Amino acid sequence: MPSYVYLGIAIVSEVIATSALKASNGFTQFVPSLVVLVGYAIAFYFLSLTLRTIPVGVAYAIWSGIGIVLVAIAGWALYGQKLDAWGLIGLGFIITGVLIVNLLSRSASH
Repeated sequence: MPSYVYLGIAIVSEVIATSALKASNGFTQFVPSLVVLVGYAIAFYFLSLTLRTIPVGVAYAIWSGIGIVLVAIAGWALYGQKLDAWGLIGLGFIITGVLIVNLLSRSASH
């Protein structure tokens, strides 16, 4: 279970860092740029801890899938970026894929 906690921390840190990239304005704004650098450092550190027990393909599928959905939500909440129906359907497929890998695939066992 700690590996999934580490993965959760990695995902949240990556989402915060990615969301701050827009506010960094090409790394010209100090505080958002610092958030980006620290967020990615934390994200990759905790991802490395995750990979001790979760296969890299599974961890990356979870990381990227959940991260995409959360970044889309952050883009909507922070920057007013909206998704159309096809975008929402696509995000639904991503969530479905993450669930299939975790709940049905034997490759998720470790």
